[in-house]
Amino acid sequence: MAKEKNEAVATVESIPPMGFKMIAREFKKDKLAIFSLGLLVLILLTVFIGALVVNQDAVMKVSIFDKYAEPGMYSKAKDMTYLLGADEGGRDVLGQLIIGARNSILIGFAITIITSVIGVGIGIAAGYYGGKVDNFLMRIVDFIMILPIQMIIIVFVTIIPKYNVWSFIFIMSAFYWVGKARLFRSKTLSESRRDYVNASKTLGTSDFKIMFREIMPNLSSLIITNLTMNFASNIGIETTLTFLGFGLPNDVPSLGTLIAYAANGDVLSNKLWIWLPASVLILVMMLSINYVGQALKRSADARQRLG
Repeated sequence: MAKEKNEAVATVESIPPMGFKMIAREFKKDKLAIFSLGLLVLILLTVFIGALVVNQDAVMKVSIFDKYAEPGMYSKAKDMTYLLGADEGGRDVLGQLIIGARNSILIGFAITIITSVIGVGIGIAAGYYGGKVDNFLMRIVDFIMILPIQMIIIVFVTIIPKYNVWSFIFIMSAFYWVGKARLFRSKTLSESRRDYVNASKTLGTSDFKIMFREIMPNLSSLIITNLTMNFASNIGIETTLTFLGFGLPNDVPSLGTLIAYAANGDVLSNKLWIWLPASVLILVMMLSINYVGQALKRSADARQRLG
């Protein structure tokens, strides 16, 4: 009895950790990933809680007497202290930083989710079915990929009336799913030839269940990596387009709006408080997302190796 009990305990202990336990184990191995996760959570909480408190109308109110007010300067017109200074319109930089970061993060997250759902779904379907379905879907992907996407986005932004945040999200999402579709199509082509897929087909399992309940979990490592990297890059794309003047409307704060002030040589050299905080925040978020994504990828890889 004692021997059987010891064998049972050893068997239980040998079961590989799954789910959140495996993710936690990978994070414990990487102190930088833990620090990045904590820093990212702190930034997100500060931004989203702060955005609930900050009044956007008050932040965007122009005060010409406070033009380029330095950090710590008190404004009689607004009865407030500019903790991070003011821009050329006397608008509070700290308030714009909080609201702008919220907008940039939400835009990047929304674009990432929409493009991932479309790209992963189409890619897996094309790779699984192959043949005419694959050829039809990939020709659409090829056509979109050869288009000058950024120029088309700029044209749409220019001609669309009553342009807003949601318009920007849908325009971006309409074009940035094609790379994902091609990537996951190639992985699904090799995955669909494995024995477990053939066994499921023999048992009469539906194509939908095979694709999204059997094949897709085996692509989880790639999906996680792609999600995290694209989340960071989508924030960067929004910031870049706004910096060029083809992003969000002028009355909607974003990180790109603040960085765009650096196009002025005097602001770039002598008024660092306007654009530097937004630049540092973007850099910190990009690095944090990257390190967290790497830890999640390792946990997904380990789970796939252990079955």
